[in-house]
Amino acid sequence: MTSADTTATPAGGRRGRPWRAAGTAVVVLLAMVGAGMIGASVRTVPPPRPPQPLAQAGPGGPTTTAPAAVDGTQSADQPSAAEEATAAPHPDIALVGLGRSNPTTISIPRIGVNAEIMSLGTNPDGTVQVPPLDQAQRAGWYSPGASPGEVGNAVIVGHVDSAKLGPAVFFNLGSLRRGDTITVAREDGSQATFTVNEVKSYPKSAFPTELVYGPSDKPSLRVVTCGGVFDSSAGSYLNNIIVFATMAA
Repeated sequence: MTSADTTATPAGGRRGRPWRAAGTAVVVLLAMVGAGMIGASVRTVPPPRPPQPLAQAGPGGPTTTAPAAVDGTQSADQPSAAEEATAAPHPDIALVGLGRSNPTTISIPRIGVNAEIMSLGTNPDGTVQVPPLDQAQRAGWYSPGASPGEVGNAVIVGHVDSAKLGPAVFFNLGSLRRGDTITVAREDGSQATFTVNEVKSYPKSAFPTELVYGPSDKPSLRVVTCGGVFDSSAGSYLNNIIVFATMAA
């Protein structure tokens, strides 16, 4: 991602509280979440294309997914079964969240990620901050929202690549599959382990703001980077790759 323009209002569903309705301008900024998550915008040749998400199938057969475009993206207003399950937990299953604690590292075994996490806020224009390009191997946690392990949607963003450094921390994020695990270590010495429900690609113009920053009644995680086709004229990728995960019981 060249810039993580994941602009969100404070309290994006933290602790299951009602998500504050965002104004039109804020929603537009939120939709730009990964605009800057690619690295430097000046390139002489297009970067290697990062892996793209594949349709997932669970034990009971194919999942219900939104119609896919020719580039593999899906409509943001038609959530998949996995996303709906994440947003509306089964009433008989009560996941107890952890107390608030800043995350320190994120580990994703399938794609070889073991990275430090820095805390991020918002820029003066309301967009979500991203890690500096000279630290493209680090991830960033959106600190106004839930911390990983708390009830709510915790959001972690990171660059997909950098013109100077090459593939960045989340270059292979699109390779994740349902059932993969993500572990986040926390400052209080605990760890929160999440199970991937779904990995999807969305056009930046249709960023699923509420699915990422909206409320959740259980401890959930959203990991965001850039993906899709690289637009050389704009110096950025056209899509966002988003991993939807829920904390393991």
